[in-house]
Amino acid sequence: METKFGRIKVLYPKQRLIDKIKGHVEALNAGLKEAIKPGRITIEYPRERRELPDNFRGFLLFDVDACISCFQCAFVCPANAINMRGAPNGRYYPCIDYTKCIFCHFCADTCPRGALHRTKIHDVAFSDMDEMLATTEELLKPPEMIREDKYLVKYEIKDGDIVLVKEETVVELAERPKFEIRPAKVSACAHPENCIACTLCVMTCPSNAISTKVENGRRVLIIDPKLCTGCGLCVKECPTCALALIER
Repeated sequence: METKFGRIKVLYPKQRLIDKIKGHVEALNAGLKEAIKPGRITIEYPRERRELPDNFRGFLLFDVDACISCFQCAFVCPANAINMRGAPNGRYYPCIDYTKCIFCHFCADTCPRGALHRTKIHDVAFSDMDEMLATTEELLKPPEMIREDKYLVKYEIKDGDIVLVKEETVVELAERPKFEIRPAKVSACAHPENCIACTLCVMTCPSNAISTKVENGRRVLIIDPKLCTGCGLCVKECPTCALALIER
């Protein structure tokens, strides 16, 4: 081999014939063991899918029938990824911008009716940035899924080693998790002496549950509990803290 220091002779180590045979036998033995009982811990995605916990924070789905237009999801979102948009029925429903979403799922945890709920869908592909804005209509059903997985795998520790356990099953990725129904609440004028008759609550209420009337020369609030959804928007807007949410 020619170098700048001159010609150098490279000597290769010589192996005995028995060492060569022994090395080949060990290699064949290792390959045979892996073929019969693989010791790998790598998942062959997408043919195999890892078992995910129930609280996995994946793609969000929306239940329009459970939504009370309380804006809590938009208020709590730390990334400003949720925008409430008006619908023809006069209600407001969320849209999620996945270019901003950090998958903290504060929105799902805060929703008082479980209208936004988590899924185990995480491998969503978008062709451009515009597609990453999930409108209300797109949140109503899971995205189109092309699945190749036939096995569910999970990690277990046996005898101090991590092993991969494989089951021939396909799990539901968009199944709605169990939701603990919280007590229904309605708005009430808890402190009428604080009310200044500004009517901000009337203008804010998305369900037209609040109105006013004049009694003894003073404007008072009338809240219809049948129309009130307990969204709490009026409570947030009240400048004098006259309103509060109470259990039905």
